Amino acid sequence: MTVSSPPPPGSPPPLPELPEGVAPAPLPPAIDPYEGAPLPRWPAWSAPVAILAAFAVAVVGGLVVAIVAGVTGASLQHPTPAVNIIATFIQDGAFVGTALLFADHFGGLVPAQLGLRRARLRPALGWGALTLLGFFVASGVWAALVNIQEQDQLPQDLGVHQSTVALVAVCVLVTVVAPIAEELLFRGYVFGALRTWRGPWVAAVLTGIVFGAIHVASAPVVFLVPLGVLGFLLCLLRWRTGSVLPCMAVHAFNNAIAFGVNEASWSAGAVIALIAGAVAATMLILWPFLAPPTGSARARA
Repeated sequence: MTVSSPPPPGSPPPLPELPEGVAPAPLPPAIDPYEGAPLPRWPAWSAPVAILAAFAVAVVGGLVVAIVAGVTGASLQHPTPAVNIIATFIQDGAFVGTALLFADHFGGLVPAQLGLRRARLRPALGWGALTLLGFFVASGVWAALVNIQEQDQLPQDLGVHQSTVALVAVCVLVTVVAPIAEELLFRGYVFGALRTWRGPWVAAVLTGIVFGAIHVASAPVVFLVPLGVLGFLLCLLRWRTGSVLPCMAVHAFNNAIAFGVNEASWSAGAVIALIAGAVAATMLILWPFLAPPTGSARARA
């Protein structure tokens, strides 16, 4: 005869045995302590697959645009600015589409899990300012260490000085479209998938490294380290605020500064107007699609 001893004081009561053939109820989803919302259950391996898929779509779309342009007489070896601008818009569209499709495939499209959520104003402003400050300090230190002389040539490569239409198109592309698309893919999906694997810090480091590396074709090599730091800091901003909206605002702010500074003929007032316009446009475009902000225990403490 077996005598069972009583459970020690304070221990949870034993779970009742389920009838044969009855599956146990699924565990409730983990709650992020900062966002106060369920973490997505996207597999970590889907993060690199999503990046590869986005670039595959972008490459195919760019080839189609180049072929169509070649049929009309444009040079395939030296594509026109219009071809480059359209191909870049397609790339950003691929980023957005991939993030949405992968999120929907691995658990249903919940905008808040992608960070499409309104952020609380004071934390967003505070963490956003710290993100910009950290990036500017890191960039300054890096520039002093390696004696950076290069400038970002992407706007020139896209033909900003060839016509007013090209200038406006590239300005919108660089300061509004790119921040939205890149943040939705990298801070929205990639960071969200990787953080379920080893937590937010490892996910932020990996996402930052990849974010810097993907700019190898559009930025001088010496800029990749600061861009990687920016990618890392934007992940922390996403984590602390529970939203990609502050990330998009900081990204737009930085790109607007870089774009305006490269335009030597622009006044300081014009650069400030561009920064304000880029951030405002980014917020207005995303606002109708955002879920309400979610408070967390730590944020309310």
